[in-house]
Formats: sequence, C-alpha cells, structure tokens
Amino acid sequence: MHSPQDAPTPSRTVASGPSALPGRVELIALMAMMAATIAFSIDAMLPALPAMAADLSPEAPNQVQLVVTIFVLGMGLGTLFTGPLSDTFGRKPVVLAGCGLYIVSAALAAQADSLGLLLAARLVQGLGAAGPRVVVMAIIRDLFVGRQMAQIMSFVMIVFTLVPALAPSIGAALMALAGWSAIFWAFVIFAAVVSLWLFLRLPETLPRPARRPFSATALLSATREMLANPVVRLSIAVQALVFAMLFATISSIQPIYESVFDRADSFPIWFGVTALLSASGSVVNAMLVMRLGMRRLVSVMLGVQIMVSTVLLTAILVGLAGDGLFAMFFFWQFMAFFQAGMTIGNLNAIAMEPMGHIAGMAASIIGFIATVVAVLLAVPVGLLFNGTAIPLTLGVLVFAVAGLALMAAMRRAEDAER
Repeated sequence: MHSPQDAPTPSRTVASGPSALPGRVELIALMAMMAATIAFSIDAMLPALPAMAADLSPEAPNQVQLVVTIFVLGMGLGTLFTGPLSDTFGRKPVVLAGCGLYIVSAALAAQADSLGLLLAARLVQGLGAAGPRVVVMAIIRDLFVGRQMAQIMSFVMIVFTLVPALAPSIGAALMALAGWSAIFWAFVIFAAVVSLWLFLRLPETLPRPARRPFSATALLSATREMLANPVVRLSIAVQALVFAMLFATISSIQPIYESVFDRADSFPIWFGVTALLSASGSVVNAMLVMRLGMRRLVSVMLGVQIMVSTVLLTAILVGLAGDGLFAMFFFWQFMAFFQAGMTIGNLNAIAMEPMGHIAGMAASIIGFIATVVAVLLAVPVGLLFNGTAIPLTLGVLVFAVAGLALMAAMRRAEDAER
C-alpha cells in the first residue's frame, strides 16, 4: 500500500480510480523504462556498427549508420497514429500493441542476412516503439499539468539516462558473446518485461467518457489547431532542431571515436560516462524549471551549445589534435546530451500545455513532425562523415543557431498576444 505522500496527484480521475495508481516513484520508473525502450534500441547498436557493416555492407560501410536513423524515422511515422489511437482505445492497449510489433520486428532483425532486410525490420521496429514513446507523454499529461508536468518529465529523463549510459556496454558485451544479432534478442526481452510491468501495475489513465473516435478529419483539424498556435508551432520546430542535434551526434559519434581518436574499443565506456554525467541536465532542469521557466532554460542552453560548438570547430580548423582535441570533443559531446536533458522535456511541455483537450493526438503530431524533420536534417550530417568531426560539429552549430532564433520568435509571439 502506497502512502498518500507517495501517490501522484492526478489532474483528473483515471479510469480505474486514483487509488489504483502506483506510487510516484514506481510511476516515474515505469514511464522512464517505457521511454528508455527508445534509447536502448538506438544506443545498444552503436558498438555493433563496424561488425554490421563488415557483415552486411562491406562495400559502403558508412550506410550502416542508417540502422540508427531508419529506426527513428519509423518511430516518427508511427507517432502520427499512436496518440489518436490511444485517445480512442485508451493508453494501455496502444502501448501493448506497439510493444508487440516491436518484439516481432526485433526478432526478425536478429535473423536478417542483408542490410536492406535489416533496415526494413528496423523501420517496423521503430513503428512499434512509437507506442510507448508517444503514450508516455499522454499518460503524464493525463495526470499532471503545466510546470508540474515538466518536472515529472525531468524526473523521467533522470531515470531514462541510465539506459543510454549502460546500453553501449551491454551491446558490446552481447556482441562479444553471440554476435550483433544477440542485441536484437535483448530488445525482445526488455520490451517483454516492460510490457508485463505496464499490464500488471498501471491502470488505464484515460476514462471512457474522455475518449474520442479516431478520424482523419479530427487528426487534420488538430494539426491545423496546433500549427495555428504560434507558440506550439515554434516549440515543435525547436524540438525538431534539438532532436536533429541529438540524432546526428548519435549517428556519427562511434565513427568519430574510431577514425579520429582511435578509441573504438573504449567507446562504450566514454559514451556511458557521458550519459551518466549528462543526467545532471535533467536534475538541474527539475530544480530550476519551477523558478526560471521553461522558455528561458531552453534559450540559455541553446546559447551555450552555440558557444561550445564554435570553440570546438575553431580548434579543429586550426589543427588541434591528440588528447587536447579529444578532451574538447568529449566536453562538447557531454554538452550535447546535457542540453538535450535541459530542453526536450521543456519543449514538450510548452507544446502540450495548451493542448490538454487533445493530449494523445497532440503528442502524436508533435512527435511526428519533430522526429521526421529531425531525421531529414540529421541523415545528411551523418552521411557527410569524412573522417573528421567537422560535419557533425558544424551541423550542430547551425541547428543550435536556428533553434535560438526560433525561441526569440516565440518570445515575440507571446508578447504580441499579451
């Protein structure tokens, strides 16, 4: 039995009654594990990229980066539908169906004998992952509002960061034991455990009277409503740019460690250290967001990213090399993940705040637009890898400048509405 102090304070009664909710700590842990399905599906693959390239694409090894981005693309496409479906059928059925699709496609990917077949399976795996990815936001929006919602999202991100910290090392260990296909079997097990946890412990958070029938007309109407709101529109655009920085970094970071710094063997350790350190971004955000506000924190972090990227790019162009350049790159890498922890939850909350009446559909539209646009921006940066860190650093710098400009436009739009 959970004490009243541990129980979340819902913004409305859940389908099974508020007493059926798990305690606050368990709720945050469950939401984090659902969200971490995404990070595990991406980061555990990174140490396996060279082996996968050797087995499936030896003539064009750089194309194996698409194993990361095609998964993200599938997830982005799936988010357009998972939210509206959860508004119609409830949150739990959609999450469980998505996890089922994820499990089946991961099992198929484990047996792929060509890059094309693997990419097709990863695309479908991403579609399945869209279920937990979107519905986590909708469940939190069902239970919390405003800055409290942003705070809960930050706590979720704190737990969430433990998975990318461990995922590359887990992936490397599995690959050493049984080859890269073992990583996909680990995805199957992870998703099955999370699905069972959700099924047994979380009641439905969307009561039947609050559900709405699925229709393409409603989806288009919600999209028009959201894009007509300048704050929502601009927050989605900034989120796309932040995701583009993150996806481009994840796609290129292992080749940079291997080709630029000759540290492929120690990459999982460095990546894990970065993930653990960058978890402080969500901690700091949870401490500051109630006092300083979401918009100011996002703008400050984009400004810091611009400065750090400019310094690293200058160092590369003037010929700095060796341990000095690696130290600068590692700090830049840390800041890229740190600023994601300080911005993504806030940008989600900014976009979702006026959309509580269509929370599931809004989460889908936000995730669809932000993720698909981010992939379209990040893929060229990854494919431009030329044995140096210049394409990645320059790409992130451009995205950060654009994001800061859009945050300034958001402030002007809000001032005009007052």
